[in-house]
Amino acid sequence: MVTFDSLRREDRPPARGWRWMFRRLRLYLPTGLYVRSLLIIIIPMLLLQSVVAALFMERHWQMVTQRLSAAVTRDIAAVIQIIETYPQDTDYSEVARIARDQLGLQISIEPDGDLPPPRTKPFFSILDGILSDEISDQVKRPFWIDTLGDSNLVEIRIKLEDKILRVLARRNSTYASNTHIFIVWMVGASLVLIGISILFLRGQIRPILALANAAESFGKGQKADNFHPRGADEVRRAGLAFILMRERIERQMEQRTAMLTGVSHDLRTILTRFKLQLALAGDNPDLHGLNDDVNDMQSMLEAYMAFARSEVEEDVGEMKLSDLFAKLETDFELHEGKTLKYSIEGEDGIAVRPNAFTRLVTNLASNARRYASTLDVNAKHSAKWLTITFDDDGPGIPEKNREDVFKPFFRLDEARNLDASGTGLGLAIARDIARSHGGNVTLGDSPLGGLRAIVRLPA
Repeated sequence: MVTFDSLRREDRPPARGWRWMFRRLRLYLPTGLYVRSLLIIIIPMLLLQSVVAALFMERHWQMVTQRLSAAVTRDIAAVIQIIETYPQDTDYSEVARIARDQLGLQISIEPDGDLPPPRTKPFFSILDGILSDEISDQVKRPFWIDTLGDSNLVEIRIKLEDKILRVLARRNSTYASNTHIFIVWMVGASLVLIGISILFLRGQIRPILALANAAESFGKGQKADNFHPRGADEVRRAGLAFILMRERIERQMEQRTAMLTGVSHDLRTILTRFKLQLALAGDNPDLHGLNDDVNDMQSMLEAYMAFARSEVEEDVGEMKLSDLFAKLETDFELHEGKTLKYSIEGEDGIAVRPNAFTRLVTNLASNARRYASTLDVNAKHSAKWLTITFDDDGPGIPEKNREDVFKPFFRLDEARNLDASGTGLGLAIARDIARSHGGNVTLGDSPLGGLRAIVRLPA
């Protein structure tokens, strides 16, 4: 039976396998820009050198060795012809002199006998193969050669009719022995180029890293006044754009804070007059509701100011989680039937804005204390992240409302209300403080049956 899915599988392009392979390969590749840039330079260089070296070894080295071996073999063949043509030279001294002076060969005639057994050839020896082939083609007599060892000479023995010719030839006359110079120069030049590339790339990557660190610090609410655009034109443009963006954001925050400070002053003046007039009116039962409204307005004004300000102007400092959790534990002990347990994994000290962070943690703990009897706090401080989990056994928050409760002035009338004071800003302030540190606050289901609040901040 042919189905739509089977047709799709049949029509699937074969390139899908290649894409999967490349995707798997990317998992093992470095992710840093500096290392990737080096690989972009080094890998093509290595490939090019490999191809050049292979072609050189295959053509130049082998060809030169073959020509040298052929020339030495021709000289040996000429010596053999002289020995066989002019046998009257019984001690062969003249032949040895001519071979030594004109051909650069040292020869000697030994009595008839057997050649030594063939020696084991090395796994990779271009000289043995080429020289043996040339002697077989030109001399066409039984022979034995010795090219091993560190000697500068190559020994060749050739069996004649009633004698053995022993020839000692210079190794560099039969073999292109200076090939290593090419390899040394090629590798040396590559190392020099790679060193220059490393220095150049470090200079180009450093401004990008500085920009990334400045953006990360600004995202955590920390000051980065020592950042100055450097590097290539594109990096400078990105750095300048970041500085302008940071200045616009800071200017908007300052304007918002200044405006809200003025509004707060004006409203507080009006509320003070209201309170004074209510105090002069005496203890009138009809004014009790008005007194409550004034107090609620005062609370909402203070909460709104805290939410809008969010401790932006506070500097980053060091504080210990254990001290903060110990204060919360003491606060829980003052309330009958309330229990707080905490644990810390990793380092105790953290770098945050102390007052804002204390308010964030205290806000979440106080809400749990108000609506639950047990609160478990677990802090995990790793090299990159600080994660604090609040688990309580309260009524929790419905899943559909877990994002709405972070909206300012949102009132949750079901299950539990995290802002009993009536401002509706508790979780909004908590998330705003967490995000000003570069993190976030999320809600979920607690294993204790209540609400789980997770605070995750970059370490």
